[in-house]
Amino acid sequence: MTLTRAAPLRPPKAPNLLVAPVDYRQQYVDQLNNALRLYFNQIDNGMASLLSPSGGGLLQFPFIEASYTNFQYATATNTATIVLWDTTTFGNYFTLNPSYTATAEVAGIYKITYSLQFANNDNAAHDAIVWLRINGSTSAADLANSTTIFTVGARKSVGVPTYVVGYSEVVFALNAGDEVGLWWGTTQAASSGGATGIYMYSQAAQTTPMAYPATPSALGSITFVSALY
Repeated sequence: MTLTRAAPLRPPKAPNLLVAPVDYRQQYVDQLNNALRLYFNQIDNGMASLLSPSGGGLLQFPFIEASYTNFQYATATNTATIVLWDTTTFGNYFTLNPSYTATAEVAGIYKITYSLQFANNDNAAHDAIVWLRINGSTSAADLANSTTIFTVGARKSVGVPTYVVGYSEVVFALNAGDEVGLWWGTTQAASSGGATGIYMYSQAAQTTPMAYPATPSALGSITFVSALY
């Protein structure tokens, strides 16, 4: 799919008005009026575009969208582990950091929406717990009231895990330069070495039994809601 960007709004530029002569001159008045006419035309055109039914499509806001294309494992059972991100498709005034946090360049009220593909290959149900941290990697940086708990049922059968999409959203405030990270833990952690429990599952695009796109282990976005008040 090819995306077509809307023509951006151009802010009006104040004219460089001529210095008035000591004596009245018709030519000066005509040049002054023409300069002001052009300036007001810029303002009128910009406001007409902005206030049209499609005017919202001309505005740009800070945001970021990211995903992770491989399996993810918790560090250990009942241990906080940062959610990993390795692909950014869209973004504006946000930076995805090597530490898997995102840095806001503009202060504001934001909303994070995330979808985590949890899997459980153990023969008992376990919980996955997800929350936000701002400007830190310890519990002191935890964002109050940002936790969601997902219960993933016991595996369907040996070698066939149960899947649950951990979906949630949180509204929060950021200052310019703040870093936000999504963290998770589980009451029973699987491991890449074979221990059973909860992990985040990913899958490449499939052709059988039907064609469908890849399944990232994590998919999320941060969008601008409002200026700080």
